[in-house]
Amino acid sequence: MNATGFEPAPDQDPDTASAPGRIVLLTTSHRVAPGLLSWPAWQALHAADRVLCADGAHPQLPYLREAGIAVDETSPTAEELVGACAGGHTVVVVATGEGEPALTDGLARLAGSGRIQMPELELLPASYDLPGARLLDLVQVMDRIRAECPWSSRQTHEGLAKYGIEEAYELVEAIEEGDRDELREELGDVLLQVVFHSRIAEEDPDAPFSVDDVAGGIVAKLIHRHPHVFGDETASTPEEVKAHWLRTKAIEKQRSSVTEGIPLGQPGLALAAKLASRVRMAGLDVPLPKSEGIGYELLVLAARAEAEGVDPEAALRAAARAYRDAIREVEG
Repeated sequence: MNATGFEPAPDQDPDTASAPGRIVLLTTSHRVAPGLLSWPAWQALHAADRVLCADGAHPQLPYLREAGIAVDETSPTAEELVGACAGGHTVVVVATGEGEPALTDGLARLAGSGRIQMPELELLPASYDLPGARLLDLVQVMDRIRAECPWSSRQTHEGLAKYGIEEAYELVEAIEEGDRDELREELGDVLLQVVFHSRIAEEDPDAPFSVDDVAGGIVAKLIHRHPHVFGDETASTPEEVKAHWLRTKAIEKQRSSVTEGIPLGQPGLALAAKLASRVRMAGLDVPLPKSEGIGYELLVLAARAEAEGVDPEAALRAAARAYRDAIREVEG
């Protein structure tokens, strides 16, 4: 055993000593529960002559040993690893979270030198991230920030409310500007608000809930409101889909007025258009109030825009941007 704690392979039979062997670099995802490895990974581990891991606290080690796999906790150099493969041996290296860059760089240098016969090198992913796996990272980061950051640890739902409004507007602006990089960033900022509020909600003494409860609720809602996807209903047009959605929503909410659930704190044009939309979809005949003043004139315009399928807020923002450009042109 040398100074690194790595014991080289024993002397080989002369007939097989020239065989270069095989190195398998086994990678795992920390977002997948330890022990849940692919079948090719388990096959490689059981068939290996040696299994090595530089991290004695690697979360996979207890499960590998429980499965009867002996793991040497050592960090060989590239030269030592190549030597251990001599004679046709297979050595599996369970990679740490960093992916063993020093070892792979060393192997690349050896291969590039052309001085030695290199073993076969295989990168074998033992577990894979499913779509959405990075959301687990976000939840973990938020947990730590909530616990350790002097500012974040003191925030409340009420204190963060203004940021939710700001981030929503910035998202809309990114969509209207067509900036893909900005869109991705703003979606992240909106997602942060969801995770942040959910983390705060966990600490409520009377009615706590977590981000899993939030996700579970919207999953159940989406499934229930899409009977044409998850149930026996059929829908072949967007209009039929919308009809399913409104029907199931009405059953869920059991509202006594079409105005229930409309946030009165939203911008005025959007509020007016939403009211007009509810009236139109309910088939009600509600004439617009007759009165003098700009507010009532704007109400008429908002209702007209909604009837024509135009978002009055978006239309006004587009006109305002054109006005901004005209101002800048005059300013030179």
